[in-house]
Amino acid sequence: MTSIVESGTGPQTGITEDAHRTWELDRKHVFHSWSAQDSINPMVVTAAQGSYLWAGEGKKYLDFSSQLVNTNIGHQHPAVVAAIAAQATTLCTIAPSYANAARSEAARLIAERTPGELDRIFFTNGGADANEHAVRMARLHTGKHKVLSAYRSYHGGTQLAINMTGDPRRWPSDNASTGTVHFFPPYLYRTAFHATTEEEECQRALEHLDQLIALEGPATIAALILESIPGTAGIQVPPPGYLQGVRELCTKYGIVFIADEVMAGFGRTGKWFAVDHFDVVPDLLTFAKGVNSGYVPLGGVAISPAIAATFGSRVYPGGLTYSGHPLATAAAVATINAMEDEGIVGHAATLGESVIGPALRGFAERHRSVGEVRGTGVFWAIELVKDRQTREPLAPYGGSSPEMGQIVAAAKEKGLITFTNLNRIHVVPPCNISVEDASLGLGILDDVLAIADALIA
Repeated sequence: MTSIVESGTGPQTGITEDAHRTWELDRKHVFHSWSAQDSINPMVVTAAQGSYLWAGEGKKYLDFSSQLVNTNIGHQHPAVVAAIAAQATTLCTIAPSYANAARSEAARLIAERTPGELDRIFFTNGGADANEHAVRMARLHTGKHKVLSAYRSYHGGTQLAINMTGDPRRWPSDNASTGTVHFFPPYLYRTAFHATTEEEECQRALEHLDQLIALEGPATIAALILESIPGTAGIQVPPPGYLQGVRELCTKYGIVFIADEVMAGFGRTGKWFAVDHFDVVPDLLTFAKGVNSGYVPLGGVAISPAIAATFGSRVYPGGLTYSGHPLATAAAVATINAMEDEGIVGHAATLGESVIGPALRGFAERHRSVGEVRGTGVFWAIELVKDRQTREPLAPYGGSSPEMGQIVAAAKEKGLITFTNLNRIHVVPPCNISVEDASLGLGILDDVLAIADALIA
């Protein structure tokens, strides 16, 4: 995955003295995630505002990545910055056993927006630990152990979360000891079911899941976790009826259905949560990222009444020192209120319908390097291929390629920060990006895809 980390070992040219010191200290002391330490050249970011970043050499970049798809309301939103500052003057931190106003109000606002009766909120520090705790709750609630998760998914970097993950990041940590079992979700473009229509793909994917549950043994399965719309794995919007079918299978077999909304939630898809597109209510819903645009680390689990009741008189054996941290939850309150007051969720839906979607479908018609485009709201993927007929990806599964490196570099040279994974460019700007800035970024992508076309000539 490429965001604002570049290959190479030398500092950026033209960098200011202060930024150069930042770069030198980083290379001397900072150990970066998901990286071979000797081959990265971190871009020094000195400022950010709205949909833009400024680098150490003073260049301005349009952030079409929302960093790691988390700055849903953009950078430095004044209402959220002010809320963090105000909270810091009154109560910077307090242990989670105490009630505090910011956490209580954040829980209320989140519960008002979750589907069904997911009205109890357990706060964590991010998405990975939210998923870890959701599975722990499911295991204790059911008395069972196995957890089902999809291939082409991502659920976090901690031990259980990375083992639930269904992409190559799992491989170095997977020793088959965490009780995880993977299944094929629907993905018509690269169907595992020899389907030719969405209807066939949906039906066959559900039949596959039903059979897998039967063969694994329903009495052994505590939970099924599924990204409502997979994010890093490719933004494969499930076909109509699929999530409803998963819900029905979970109900039939007594399996806790966990919807992972860490990336797709809080306006990203044009609704508060991606499950809202499918009229489905899970038993547990995990969130992070967009809940406060990552201004202060925060995640959580929204819990159904039945599972909450399990721990009414029974101790829940889990917690975090910073659960419901006042600065983080104050940021969440300000973020949710700003999204409501400024109509940001509706704006994201309109961008997807009227700006991003039409532009990307145009790319698919004009650029032979584009195999497929898919998405909703401000949550889209462009799948790049070497050959449209064979659908050979521009980068292999589990890796990148020189061609993808050139495409990312070309976009950056033109002032666009992209989010890429394997053979895909993801179009994931802030939910409140202006139409003008969205169009500017799409124009740059159009130029970059012409470069991709030339690379496969």
